[in-house]
Amino acid sequence: MGSYLDGVVVAGDRRGRKLGSPTANLRIGADVGLADGVYVGTVELEDGTRHSAAVSVGRRPHYYEAGERLVEAYLLDFDGDLYGQKIRVEIGTLVRGQRSFESEEELVEQIASDVEAVRALHG
Repeated sequence: MGSYLDGVVVAGDRRGRKLGSPTANLRIGADVGLADGVYVGTVELEDGTRHSAAVSVGRRPHYYEAGERLVEAYLLDFDGDLYGQKIRVEIGTLVRGQRSFESEEELVEQIASDVEAVRALHG
């Protein structure tokens, strides 16, 4: 893979839960050097376990014109509470750029497609 981002999981808008894809969120600055988009990723937890993840980097353009820049990692096949934990997010292949959607339904469909792409690329 490529870049690594370390940080403590913070609460976001809790929208991912509502959409069926809860995320572990890290605050990042504009100087991270990654283009906004959805990436293949791996998340390492404090206990050393590693999980494949679909990782969104950016400002959530569907909801905000200019919002806080976040890393949002959706850990595949994971169920648990990560708030307050230090994690390492490994960023790999860019799946697509960020964009706004016509509806939340369209966003949910795109997230499902992104997850399938991540599964295929992760092997």
